[in-house]
Amino acid sequence: MSESAGATGLRRPGGRTARTRARVLDAVTSLLVESGFDGLSIDSVAERSGVHRATVYRRWRDVGGLLADVFDAAAQDDWAPADTGSLLGDLIAVNREVFESLRDTSSVTRALIAASFRSAPAAAALRAFWRDRYRRCAVVVSRAQARGELPDGVDAHRVVVMATAPLYHRLVLMGEPPDPVMAEECARDAVSAVISG
Repeated sequence: MSESAGATGLRRPGGRTARTRARVLDAVTSLLVESGFDGLSIDSVAERSGVHRATVYRRWRDVGGLLADVFDAAAQDDWAPADTGSLLGDLIAVNREVFESLRDTSSVTRALIAASFRSAPAAAALRAFWRDRYRRCAVVVSRAQARGELPDGVDAHRVVVMATAPLYHRLVLMGEPPDPVMAEECARDAVSAVISG
């Protein structure tokens, strides 16, 4: 938990605790990209962040806690899928963001996914993060339904997975050379499959 501000017990937005958390989580992601899961430890994060080891240990306890908090912090943003005016356009926009996060083998996203296979707390936090992102993406389908592009009853989660999953498969699992055209191809395939039933 973060430290409280004064006698009110309210957190100070952007206060010392928030700055400490930001430094620690920046250290976690940079070490993860540089050295992988095995390069992460309370000591290495404390040294990289400049935050005392006792503080890091007291708040995060272990590497799993550090990784879980990286995902928790990411889920606290205000990200929402772009509204381009069409289902295809919206899915292409989402896929372009996914593509950019996966295109480099040294990306933070790839490193976090790999780490989630080594840490149960990180894996649970990653699943929660994905659930949140899929929930936010449901608006892509509801907008398409409101425009008359899709009938009611279409499963939004399924549509988004059909559009995005092939990017993870091709870039991360198969190691295909990153080609920006992939984002559009995968979105088009998903729209075709949904419309054709």
